[in-house]
Amino acid sequence: MAEQTAAQPFAPVADRVPTRSLSIRGQERLMAGIATAILVLGLTVVLFPLFWMLSTSLKGEIEALKIPPNWIPKSFQWVNYRDALTHNPFGTYFRNTFYFAGMVVIGEVLSNSFIAYGFARLRAPGRNVLFIMVLATLMVPAEVTIIPTYVLFANLPGQWLNTYNPLIIPAWLGSAYLIFLLRQFYLGIPFEYDESARLEGASRFGIWWRIILPLSKPALGAVAIMSFIFHWNTFQGPLIYINDNAKFPVSLGLSMFRTPFGGTPQHWYMAASLAVIAPCIVVFFIAQRYFIQGIVVSGVKG
Repeated sequence: MAEQTAAQPFAPVADRVPTRSLSIRGQERLMAGIATAILVLGLTVVLFPLFWMLSTSLKGEIEALKIPPNWIPKSFQWVNYRDALTHNPFGTYFRNTFYFAGMVVIGEVLSNSFIAYGFARLRAPGRNVLFIMVLATLMVPAEVTIIPTYVLFANLPGQWLNTYNPLIIPAWLGSAYLIFLLRQFYLGIPFEYDESARLEGASRFGIWWRIILPLSKPALGAVAIMSFIFHWNTFQGPLIYINDNAKFPVSLGLSMFRTPFGGTPQHWYMAASLAVIAPCIVVFFIAQRYFIQGIVVSGVKG
């Protein structure tokens, strides 16, 4: 006699989710949690010095030197910013730096974009060899060229030392890294644009100026931001070529921040430092969309 078995009811749909799907979902949550923890840790490491600078800049002279420190000032001394920026002629330093960095940005955007256009769009014998030679200059340490470059500018006709010319003129002659960055972007622009423009009678310069540059706003924005931030903070070049206090940029002016007795009040120094880096932060946040888009797109072309 066949053994009768009771019919078992089907399990609800919710109870029949494959175990493997639950496992994959759990792994994804775990990886997301780990990534978030790493990002929070990295953000803390990056922002802590800024928090320390802001906290110290708002303290009194005695409280700024207190150990253990007060993380939150007992009273916010906003007057520190006024005192710090008027103690030394920071107005002159800011004006000098805006002029110097602005001229360099204009030169690097125009010169590097024009050179990169030649490497990316023009078919000429030896083009790739020349491009490799340009990239090879990236492997030459900047310290190796300090003395030869100084001797060159010191022996040129006219007055070059104690001026911004040795800092501005080289920027109008191209930078290997920025040439590479823009070339990668230009390679992603369809060549059909060039051919159509030539059929309409456009010159090479006209194609670059009227077609390539307008299509390259993200990459040009990234180049402009990187150039501005780098030269705003540059220290070595101005230190070598400029010896007149009235021509100092903010980087040199901040390094010369001293009281008549030779000391450096920490609360004033932090206030001046925050004021110096503020333009870079503002420029980056205003144009970060162009910066990120330009870097990402230039990195995947080629």
